[in-house]
Amino acid sequence: MSERYTASQIRVLKGLEGVRMRPAMYIGDVGRRGLHHLVYELVDNAVDEAIAGFCTDIQVRLHADGSVSVTDNGRGIPVDPHPELGISGVEVVFTQLHAGGKFDKKVYQISGGLHGVGASVVNALSSWLEVEVCRDGRRYRQRYERGNPVTPLEEVGSCEQSGTSVRFAPDPEIFRTTTFEFDVLAERLREIAFLVAGVRIILGEEKTGREEVYHYEGGIRAFVEYLNEGRTPITQVFYHRDRVEDIE
Repeated sequence: MSERYTASQIRVLKGLEGVRMRPAMYIGDVGRRGLHHLVYELVDNAVDEAIAGFCTDIQVRLHADGSVSVTDNGRGIPVDPHPELGISGVEVVFTQLHAGGKFDKKVYQISGGLHGVGASVVNALSSWLEVEVCRDGRRYRQRYERGNPVTPLEEVGSCEQSGTSVRFAPDPEIFRTTTFEFDVLAERLREIAFLVAGVRIILGEEKTGREEVYHYEGGIRAFVEYLNEGRTPITQVFYHRDRVEDIE
């Protein structure tokens, strides 16, 4: 090993190279836990739309080809050009770390994904990813491969509802396993549905035809009642919610 260390030896990683080189820094590991974390990142984005009052339904589907899709009926990722980067809002979200509307309190008062790396990390660690956005009656689509756009954001038709759909296949060059487990996802999605009262989350699997729907208007109260099933509670479940200025 050379003792000489100069500026020329400092490597600057561009775009999402750093994510692919050190994936565990972003998703914990490249095993079963990290694999499922990719889905949670996309679901968290949809949940933030639900918390903001713009989304009521989230669908997670395990496809027969090994890919998974997360679809919501929120506002849809912005498709107009970013004023500084000159690329669409969709491409910013999927190719730039620490990019998103979660940093602007005017857009999201409350958010679970404050670090702004979710969608771009999923993209970086996927062999391919396709995103479809419906906004203002128009449908847009873009495809990426290993984090890089291979098509421009294109208008591909019309649509009646707004929303975002992301479908991706985890990269076998990165992960030790690329098989998603229904029950692992079901446990997490059920908890989310309890915590976000009123949102409906549908989990489906093409190979088996299995489908489950999680929808709890009672929120956290319903979660405690679920935990108490088969037991004799010592008291009635009570719940209180309030807001003081901007803090809920």
